[in-house]
Amino acid sequence: MAPILLDVQDLQTFFFAEQGVARAVDRVSFRVREGRTVGIVGESGCGKSVTAHSILRLVPEPGKIVGGRVLFDGTDLLSMNRKELEDLRGNRISMIFQEPMTSLNPVFRVQDQILEGIRRHRKISGKEALDRIVDLLREVGIPSPETRMKDYPHQMSGGMRQRVMIAMAVACRPQLLIADEPTTALDVTIQAQILELLRHLRESRGTTLLLITHDLGVIASLADDVVVLYTGRVVEEAPVRELFHHPLHPYTRRLLKSIPGRVSSGAKTRLEAIPGVVPSLLELPRGCKFNTRCPEVFHRCYGEEPPLIPARNGHPVRCWLYEENGGGTGHGP
Repeated sequence: MAPILLDVQDLQTFFFAEQGVARAVDRVSFRVREGRTVGIVGESGCGKSVTAHSILRLVPEPGKIVGGRVLFDGTDLLSMNRKELEDLRGNRISMIFQEPMTSLNPVFRVQDQILEGIRRHRKISGKEALDRIVDLLREVGIPSPETRMKDYPHQMSGGMRQRVMIAMAVACRPQLLIADEPTTALDVTIQAQILELLRHLRESRGTTLLLITHDLGVIASLADDVVVLYTGRVVEEAPVRELFHHPLHPYTRRLLKSIPGRVSSGAKTRLEAIPGVVPSLLELPRGCKFNTRCPEVFHRCYGEEPPLIPARNGHPVRCWLYEENGGGTGHGP
């Protein structure tokens, strides 16, 4: 088994507002092994992106990391000083941000924005750096890279900008690449090309990938292991095949039923939306946080929040259905 590269332990990130405290990430724990892809999935507002930003300590005010540990290659990122963290970002760990048009600086050419990271972390000449930029842009599928590197972001399509973001992220050959909704706002054809590019980079470079997405189709395409978040909590964790074939948590099962074009026993099944909406983090229900939307809810779900319970083959799930003598249906469906 490959060694653990990233070990997130009881991570807590809260947002402090006049209305109260929003627990955006509440005691989230998971591990990422070298060379594997871990997908974090859930609806909007479930804490996926805040978890990713917390790993690199990029949480904006009024957010604050209030507890936990983030061990990268054995070192706690939350205890690093500013210089140590700046040396690590874009070097050993890189992030592909969700919206390239707002992440790229509109007043600098593409080559200058990629060059900044290379010169920050690598001692190479200007010519070597420019040659590397051409190679990077060619690797991520941008045609005529010698010319396009001189463009400004607004002169490129959405797919091209996302490829530039990926080139920036992998320029220093990071051990860990965090991709935050890398296909959002792209059309279906471009999405498929970006996913294929990420798969190629992972296989050719041996990069470890943490993939943040609301799209279970993306998870099925790329991930080895899956962490399901709901209201800032891990509700289920499993290898990808196990999760798709034997989902345990009622939330996970309904996420899977909401995938367009899902096939069951050779026939397409009816698309099922999850009733209701994700509750406000400022007004979470007592007990299980999914109890306002769950069709399998029973009395215990309203009074006490379940822990992560080892169920099928040690596959952890946060649901009272899987605790012995817990009430309801006992061991679950």
